Amino acid sequence: MPEAGFREYRWSSAEGLSLYSRLYESPDPRAQPVLCLPGLTRNSRDFEVLAPHLAARYRVLCPDLRGRGFSARDANWRNYHPGIYLGDLQRLMDLLELPRVAIIGTSLGGLLAMLLAAGLPSRVAGIVVNDIGPEADPRGIERIRGYAGKLAPVRTWEEAIAQYRQVNGAVWPGLSETQWSALARRSYREDASGVPVFDSDPMIGEAIRSAAAVPEGLWPVFARLTAMPMLVIRGEHSDLLSTAILERMHREKPDLQSLTVAERGHAPLLDEPGVVPAIDAFLARLTF
Repeated sequence: MPEAGFREYRWSSAEGLSLYSRLYESPDPRAQPVLCLPGLTRNSRDFEVLAPHLAARYRVLCPDLRGRGFSARDANWRNYHPGIYLGDLQRLMDLLELPRVAIIGTSLGGLLAMLLAAGLPSRVAGIVVNDIGPEADPRGIERIRGYAGKLAPVRTWEEAIAQYRQVNGAVWPGLSETQWSALARRSYREDASGVPVFDSDPMIGEAIRSAAAVPEGLWPVFARLTAMPMLVIRGEHSDLLSTAILERMHREKPDLQSLTVAERGHAPLLDEPGVVPAIDAFLARLTF
């Protein structure tokens, strides 16, 4: 296994767009696969702490959705929507011959987890949804629409770290300078001239700003998940997954498991106290 703990895997979308994933291989050749899906403008590096931990027992896949990280940017920004992402992910699962996976998804990744589980229940053993539900609090939607794709250019890593901290300081209070530096390096990447740039296509912001609201949200999809094992992780101060939405999820799915992470907004980093043990326990109960 490479020193970094993962190997890089590239595949092509149905129309030939180059896509990228990290693969963390388990020492056990019979290990079951766990698919980790990042948020709207996020990438595979968000799981650089959780994935190596899980790889002791599972085969872990962390793809960059199109337009993020090391996956190619799409010339047609209207392709930045869940239907296209689902096709890309199903193609990845087919190419790697994964008949059944568990999914851990943050924000947009959590929505994709619910959609995959509802549409292909035989191929999904269970889902962990990080700070998203079948509907979103309008406060969080407006906040995301306000900044996605609009960050001002920076010139140095010091400026990148300061910018990222300014945007997310209220979401993750109490982090050290070292932690903020690590988070910025998950979010920015140096261009050919060595200048850090935010590592996602700015046109993703245009896609979300132009998206029409779905009146029922994903509640009809959620209704098809009655038999699907599911753990929801919520930030205590989340402006996207409200307590009211989570309470409704519990009413409609009585076996739903949930965990609220103290002093976190949208979304928990998945390295907070209690989170990894909860994920470990949930995955251990799944039947692949």
